[in-house]
Amino acid sequence: MRPVTDLQRKVAPFEVITEMVPAGDQPTAIAEIEKRIRAGEKDTVLLGATGTGKTATVAWLAERLDRPVLVMLPNKTLAAQFANELREMMPHNAVEYFVSYYDYYQPEAYVPQSDTYIEKDSSINEEVERLRHSATNSLLTRRDTVVVASVSCIYGLGTPQEYVDRMLRIRVGDTMDRDGLLRKLVGMQYARNDLAFTRGTFRVRGDTIEIIPQYEELAVRIEMFGDEVERLSTLHPLTGEVITEDQELYVFPASHYVAGDERMERAIAGIEAELTQRLAELEQAGKLLEAQRLRMRTTYDIEMMRQVGSCSGIENYSRHIDGREQGSAPNTLLDYFPEDFLLVVDESHQTVPQIGAMYEGDVSRKRVLVDHGFRLPSAIDNRPLTWDEFCGRIGQTIYLSATPGPYELQRVGGDVVEQVIRPTGLVDPQVIIKPTKGQIDDLLEEIRVRTGRNERVLVTTLTKKMSEDLTDYLLENGVRARYLHSEVDTLRRIELLRELRIGEFDVLVGINLLREGLDLPEVSLVAILDADKEGFLRSATSLIQTIGRAARNVSGEVHMYADRVTPSMERAIDETNRRREKQVAYNVAHGVDPQPLRKKIADILDQMIREDADTQELLGGGGRQQSRGKSPVPGLSSRARAATAGAGVGAGVTGLEAAAAGGTAARGDLVALIQQLSDQMHAAAAELQFEVAARLRDEIKELKHELRGMQAAGV
Repeated sequence: MRPVTDLQRKVAPFEVITEMVPAGDQPTAIAEIEKRIRAGEKDTVLLGATGTGKTATVAWLAERLDRPVLVMLPNKTLAAQFANELREMMPHNAVEYFVSYYDYYQPEAYVPQSDTYIEKDSSINEEVERLRHSATNSLLTRRDTVVVASVSCIYGLGTPQEYVDRMLRIRVGDTMDRDGLLRKLVGMQYARNDLAFTRGTFRVRGDTIEIIPQYEELAVRIEMFGDEVERLSTLHPLTGEVITEDQELYVFPASHYVAGDERMERAIAGIEAELTQRLAELEQAGKLLEAQRLRMRTTYDIEMMRQVGSCSGIENYSRHIDGREQGSAPNTLLDYFPEDFLLVVDESHQTVPQIGAMYEGDVSRKRVLVDHGFRLPSAIDNRPLTWDEFCGRIGQTIYLSATPGPYELQRVGGDVVEQVIRPTGLVDPQVIIKPTKGQIDDLLEEIRVRTGRNERVLVTTLTKKMSEDLTDYLLENGVRARYLHSEVDTLRRIELLRELRIGEFDVLVGINLLREGLDLPEVSLVAILDADKEGFLRSATSLIQTIGRAARNVSGEVHMYADRVTPSMERAIDETNRRREKQVAYNVAHGVDPQPLRKKIADILDQMIREDADTQELLGGGGRQQSRGKSPVPGLSSRARAATAGAGVGAGVTGLEAAAAGGTAARGDLVALIQQLSDQMHAAAAELQFEVAARLRDEIKELKHELRGMQAAGV
């Protein structure tokens, strides 16, 4: 791992702020994991049952160990959920979110059989892109950082040293050429736009230069007198309100793939040399069409890199830009961490196999492109890490799962740390085996019992067709039901889960999508059809995960419809009963009365209603946004610590502090901003952008807190 020496990371302690205290198995698990980590053990497995508070355990461990943490999860949704919960518990630390910034991604590909070239097509989520830059910025400037990431974090990223080397560091009193400064910003991939001032752009008004860094929500202003930097400030990009006066500012590049002039010239020379060699190989093999195709594409890309410093698909030339040898591993997010970081792999039974499989899938597609002249062979080196490369870049690792996989168990010799007792006292659901004959009639009766108690039901099937047919049958019999499988649009999936929780329908029918990571406390019955059909969907691991969906309800039950008890069923039932007995014994010994789990509904609609009522009571007008947080580097522009996907904003410079520091923010302006953000929150929710709506909700809460403080202080 290449050290970054140009920046000194700010040292601040991790701090968990919550009314919760470790309970159930948490105190023992935290103490045991801490003991193993401090003893230098490379791997630790936490067997954590559903609902036992594994996220809180990670937060308390980070506080005790006081080391940067990377949490890896198998998908964006689970990563967002984990990040939200961590941010609520650690508001003063940098809890960042790093996932693929594509809302839609169609990779470049070629199908030789039909001579079909599929051009790369994608839709980039600008907010997620900002959060990616925010994550690398935090890693390079402070140690109290937790990054919650999907498996995409093992894909290639620009070199951290070059990212720092290309950083703009500017102080009041510095002497620099104004035009040279503008050229440096362009070289950092910032675009000049004097009209539409958006993230990743800068504008120039005489001797005043304003920039919105790629990872910020606030802008920075550089005022010059001749060649001297006269004043630096942080401001709101919309209102122009000056938030802070700064003596020093740092602005990181707008792209992780950025290189200086010398490095880019070396890269272009390397690309040209490879092109010459590859063209000779293709022509010698009689592949004239492929040679012509490669020549046209590569020469165009080279010209773009010479003229503007970048090109479409520049990541395919990353080996030359990084100066790496053929076949060498790319830089990834892991290289931005200090050497002593702690890796947490959540849902490890899913995440570990994904890490191992990503390389082959990516390389096989690119080999076809290279063979047919669409890319140079060096494009293959723009890839995710291999399993061995990944293992070589990580240190101490904690694997979290209710069903640890064979790899994790082998790493610790089967010696796992258990966390199966829930702080709420909730017990694993009772598993009942029923015959398949008459299963649908029995299921209908069970559904009617649950709906009469205002509870929800999950039904798992083996095929998409079966889930759709069963849903139609239930609807015909007066049951409010929906189906959920991989062909259902991503946003619709989120909406379906919300509708289930708030009671717009009672039964959700699905396949394996009803397993890991779904927190549905309203579900009291999980029905597993064809439970005795051995295979991936009915393996012991899958069955235990599915059973866990009923573990968040006091009266949770699982009904397995089967004509025989398979080995997988037997293992799943035995493990569930073991956990039940342990929890019941704990409850009896400690006098714990199991309490139903109450969890926020994902789309925050109920909270929005409450916020609206509170807003109407408090206000009536609007205002201007205040600073959302102080930079980890002295003088660096204030950071809006808005999380991803529903996360709150971090503590920082409040409106009162800004007023005390030299601002006189009008109450009416603040009121107007609260109303404006409320409108934006409702618009985001109407468009199913629930993460954006949640972030706006949290900002509104902080602004109303500031307004109440102003009222109390007579400001």
